[in-house]
Amino acid sequence: MDRELSLSTKQARKQKRLWQVSIALVVVAAAVFGFRSLLTPSLRRADLRTAIVEKGPVEATLTASGLVVPEHELAVTSPIQARIEQVVHTTGDKVQPGDQILLLDKAFTQLAYEKLKDEEQLNQHKRVQLRLQLQKKLNTLNSELAIKRMNVKSLQAQLEDEQYLLKIGGGTLERVKQAELTLKIAQQQLAEIEQDMITERQLLKADEQELGFTMAIQSRSIEELERKMQQAEVRASRPGVVTWVKNEIGSTVNAGDVIARLADLSSYKVQATMSDAFAEQLRAGGPVTVRINNTDLPGTIATVDPTVSNGTVTFYVALNENNNKLLRPSLRVDVFVTTATKPNTLRVKNGPYFSGNVNDKVFVVRGDELVRVPARAGVSNTDFVELENGVQPGDEVVISDMKDYLNTPKVSLKE
Repeated sequence: MDRELSLSTKQARKQKRLWQVSIALVVVAAAVFGFRSLLTPSLRRADLRTAIVEKGPVEATLTASGLVVPEHELAVTSPIQARIEQVVHTTGDKVQPGDQILLLDKAFTQLAYEKLKDEEQLNQHKRVQLRLQLQKKLNTLNSELAIKRMNVKSLQAQLEDEQYLLKIGGGTLERVKQAELTLKIAQQQLAEIEQDMITERQLLKADEQELGFTMAIQSRSIEELERKMQQAEVRASRPGVVTWVKNEIGSTVNAGDVIARLADLSSYKVQATMSDAFAEQLRAGGPVTVRINNTDLPGTIATVDPTVSNGTVTFYVALNENNNKLLRPSLRVDVFVTTATKPNTLRVKNGPYFSGNVNDKVFVVRGDELVRVPARAGVSNTDFVELENGVQPGDEVVISDMKDYLNTPKVSLKE
């Protein structure tokens, strides 16, 4: 026969069931929470880089590599073919106008100079000889001219005598004609001598002119050699610093070879290079920013080299502050060429997130999670990226690399 359970037994069973249900609920809750954790990834807040959305200007820029060079640099060339005899100032030395930098051996040029001086002396003697020769010829012609004139007068008298005899019947017509012919021949010879004298004077004048031209050329050559020999003591023509000098004593240099460079280190410019793919966007007068140790120096494109070398184009930047204390010769700098400007737009600091394909979305911090929202990136530079929509000023946006979460709508944050 069945017995009714005692009250204590019933309470024990009821309590056991409550414990079973509670444990089951805990297990179910843990399973749900664990599954949710598997569906929603999480990141440590300390592992993220974020930036606050703000309003401000954004400039689209092209990046180039730059080298600081003196704004004014003078190349000193060798005036003659010579051997380097002495180096007076070396690289880094400051010089003033007139200070000697190099001394060249000018023995070869000295020989050429003395040869020209000898030739000039010979030409001066030649001019004297020409005049003496002309005077001798003129003296001979003057003597012949005097004889011919006297002969013509004598023949004229003979002709008059024959004409008179023919008139009184004491002569013949043939003798008169003979006298006339003889007189004409003498007169022609007299005219030839007079013309010879004119021609000799003209020849002397032409020879003297030619000799004068030769002597003038020699004189200029002598002056040029004198100047080159003075320049062989290579001296500075302006104050500056020796940035390079050919210091190989005993080596030979040719006329026109660069043997030293002087620079005025009171002002600088930047020589920049970038890929020729962006050459069409480079314009003289375009704005440029030069960055040195996190300091930005504004400037403009002064000139663009029209030639392309090894796939790169070279241009020069004129700095607004070309004597800034940060500028140093041969200093490597970053150059940013501005191609477009947004004066007042939503912007956020640039970071690794924007370096790849961001799929026009960004992650915004919402409490303890990251929410992916649409936000198209616009113009950008190394400092800022424009966000054209999807965010508001004050939003905190992730700028670190999120390539593993680009298709994840939400990411949990944990401390």
